[in-house]
Amino acid sequence: MFSSSVSPDDPIKSQPTIGIIGMGAMGKMYTKLFAKAGWKKIHVCDRPENYEAIREYCALNIPNVQVLKDGHAVARSSDFMMYSVEAEFIGRVVQEYGPSTKMGAIVSGQTSVKAPEKEAFEKSLPEDTHIISIHSLHGPTVSTTGQPLIIINHRSSDNALSLVENLLRSFKSRYVYLSYEEHDLVTANTQAVTHAAFLSMGTAWASEGSYPWEQGRYVGGIETVKVNLALRIYSNAWHVYAGLAILNPKAREQINQYAQSATDLYKMMLEAGSGLPKGKSDQSSALGSERESKLRQRIEWAQGVVFGDPSKTRNRKPILLSEDILDKFSLGRSNNTPIIADPCSPEADISPRKANSHLSLLAMVDCWAHLDINPFHHLDLAATPLFRLFLGVAEHLFLNPSLMDMTIHSAICDTWHRANDLEFVVAARGWSQCVKFMSFEVYRKRFDETRIFFEPRFDEAGLLGSEMIKAVMASEVDAGSTKS
Repeated sequence: MFSSSVSPDDPIKSQPTIGIIGMGAMGKMYTKLFAKAGWKKIHVCDRPENYEAIREYCALNIPNVQVLKDGHAVARSSDFMMYSVEAEFIGRVVQEYGPSTKMGAIVSGQTSVKAPEKEAFEKSLPEDTHIISIHSLHGPTVSTTGQPLIIINHRSSDNALSLVENLLRSFKSRYVYLSYEEHDLVTANTQAVTHAAFLSMGTAWASEGSYPWEQGRYVGGIETVKVNLALRIYSNAWHVYAGLAILNPKAREQINQYAQSATDLYKMMLEAGSGLPKGKSDQSSALGSERESKLRQRIEWAQGVVFGDPSKTRNRKPILLSEDILDKFSLGRSNNTPIIADPCSPEADISPRKANSHLSLLAMVDCWAHLDINPFHHLDLAATPLFRLFLGVAEHLFLNPSLMDMTIHSAICDTWHRANDLEFVVAARGWSQCVKFMSFEVYRKRFDETRIFFEPRFDEAGLLGSEMIKAVMASEVDAGSTKS
């Protein structure tokens, strides 16, 4: 075993060989980070048929990396090696290459769901292998600095753990120590519903065949976060989200509840607005008022469960930047007319930040409330940038009484967004069924169909989304420094 304090500046013979099996987006990210840190012996591979393509890529982008033909070569030569493969295939890949693992080596996995990874490692790795899994809770385009990096010390010596911590130190990530089981619970609670929401939004917009921000809808403020993050998800690989959703039982439960919450709330919105036309009787007016009251009660119940008493949460710093700052990252543009307080009034259509039902947000909080999930519990522990931002949007909506009033009024009075809300509910239920049936193939087809629709806008959205995330993260750092 190498010294746990080994440095990239040490002689090459004193440095461990770092191996990575799987050169997808995350595998490439890790390889670049290790190379940038100055580690001299880095061995990587992908599927044998991708050997030449990976060799050319590394020659152009990471020339000090050695590309090997298969996982056997990487496993035999590596002192610390990582499986960066899709969760769906981790069992098969480890079964094939695990027996070739170098004696006494440290083996890690970088999958988004750990139950299959744990089973594969325990079944196929030699008994002398140290097992220390990791998981960076962000995508390959997000800076690792300050982001949570989960470390799972499943079977290893203290020296092996210290060596892994040392090798990863150059990432400047924040270490979070969990078990395999804790990891899957935390990732389900922080990612399952947010992914389902953005996937459903994207599918709904694609089904309507138009970019909503180009139609003057969903522009500015909260909508900026929704649009940019939905496109950000679809610009990534489908399997990044499929593994977590399909292979994690807790995630499947939450995605199903999210679809149910969206359906229930949409029905309540339609019922509450069914008696609004002029000429209604006192009886129908009373019925409409009763139905609106039921909708409000359900929303307020969910708010109380998830966010608690607003008077007791005022000391918590809001996650989200101001809506005016978020406007800088908007794909769409609108005029600078004032916001209309009553979305049921005739002037409502000229508002730049057009009030709408925010069904995706209401359903998310309703889902958490039904499953008794406290999203703030894992916020500081292991929140992804996507989760942090979307929770910030929900917090902004639910703890802003005037904005919530506008949202409920719009959900009941306005008709312009109902077709899109219907598409959203259909999409949410479709994703839920796909996950329930545990079909990776259907998941891929659904994802790719929507991805193709948004692909022409990925470059612009990716740039704006990255800058938006940086701005939010920087504001949190600044606020923390001021507070201290």
